[in-house]
Amino acid sequence: MTPLQERFRAVVADLAVGEVVSYREVARRAGQRGAARAVGGFLSAHGDDLPWWRVVRADGRLAAHKPREQGRRLRAEGVEVVDDRIVDALPR
Repeated sequence: MTPLQERFRAVVADLAVGEVVSYREVARRAGQRGAARAVGGFLSAHGDDLPWWRVVRADGRLAAHKPREQGRRLRAEGVEVVDDRIVDALPR
């Protein structure tokens, strides 16, 4: 795993129950602004043991490949999800 991927891993692993951030926010916290797509690729390949469901698109939409599972997990953590989108605003 690359140093950048390690930083992505650390950011996602540190997300609290019910905390939802965008791919862009994960990249920002990892010190790599503009790497939102890299975060998505990382989670796709290495996210199974991480709380990947806490990361959504910048507009609050759920991941295209697992929206039902992501929505179920977020609701279980008290996050309001309507029409495959979280209701609360995300950090930009």
